[in-house]
Amino acid sequence: MTDVDNGVLHTLFHSEQTGHEQVVLCQDRKSGLKAVIALHSTALGPALGGTRFYPYATEAEAVADALNLARGMSYKNAMAGLDHGGGKAVIIGNPDTIKTEQLLLAYGRFVASLGGRYVTACDVGTYVADMDVVARECRWTTGRSPENGGAGDSSVLTAFGVYQGMRASAQHTWGDPSLRGRRVGVAGVGKVGHHLVEHLRAEGAEVVVTDVREDAVRRLLDRHPQGVTAVADTEALIRTEGLDIYAPCALGGALNDASVPVLTARIVCGAANNQLAHPGVEKDLADRGILYAPDYVVNAGGVIQVADELHGFDFERCRAKASKIFDTTLAIFARAKEDGIPPAAAADRIAEQRMQEAAQTRGW
Repeated sequence: MTDVDNGVLHTLFHSEQTGHEQVVLCQDRKSGLKAVIALHSTALGPALGGTRFYPYATEAEAVADALNLARGMSYKNAMAGLDHGGGKAVIIGNPDTIKTEQLLLAYGRFVASLGGRYVTACDVGTYVADMDVVARECRWTTGRSPENGGAGDSSVLTAFGVYQGMRASAQHTWGDPSLRGRRVGVAGVGKVGHHLVEHLRAEGAEVVVTDVREDAVRRLLDRHPQGVTAVADTEALIRTEGLDIYAPCALGGALNDASVPVLTARIVCGAANNQLAHPGVEKDLADRGILYAPDYVVNAGGVIQVADELHGFDFERCRAKASKIFDTTLAIFARAKEDGIPPAAAADRIAEQRMQEAAQTRGW
């Protein structure tokens, strides 16, 4: 039995924690498409999650990523209060060299073949223009351009949701949701991060930023000559004296065995996915008295937006839903305190409870 067989079959059929409903392997030789569509749960409704286009080293790595991401979407959608389960797709290959219209159309046909069990959207390596192409073959496509009936860029509401999670974290820590006068470090000021900085500055927070792209940092320094400063890199940011809140908004794994011991902030609340490098980091944070706002809870503004496309996109309706991230985050902190567990574990328990109740209602 191969490594792929061992990993995929065990995860699908034998793991109580990560068992998935369905995995579809897709191939179209003519266009060069190789893709994996993973559906973790449809207890709450059709699985919703983006399409990642990435040059995986092996097919086994691609399958593992699809499975992990799909499970994460089940929890994110459950905590966002959406009537959607979790799914994710990955297309194997370098999008800069193999992405073509023909390939995207072929991918759209595979998604359509699931008959609405999976609703796709953008992720790493795919963009609004790509979803417009996929949608030509598949009506279960979100993240499209406004010209094609979609909502366009979801970073605005993603940032707004993180901001609400940050306010809830401040309320829990200091008894006041206001961020005025707080010092917030933002690592990664791209599409989401720069919108988050705008919210923070509008409320009067002092912001320290870093990004591997100098132009992204320069844009904010020019726009906010007062109140925004920059440091060389993330290593410098997490050690910044007087930091109240740390917001990882770039790569995953930001909270690890090396970063947690030197963090100066009292709160971690950011937009990046999969911030905890491994199980146990959440306890390390708690042991140091650092409050962690679970990433998949506070960064759910984007998925709230793409889900709304299915009902005819309305920005104000989405913004109202995203504002509830404040209450959801506070509820997680309360559950964590009640159960004596870290917030990440509390969020998982609440999400699992919602999925279990939905499954029981359906008689599963």
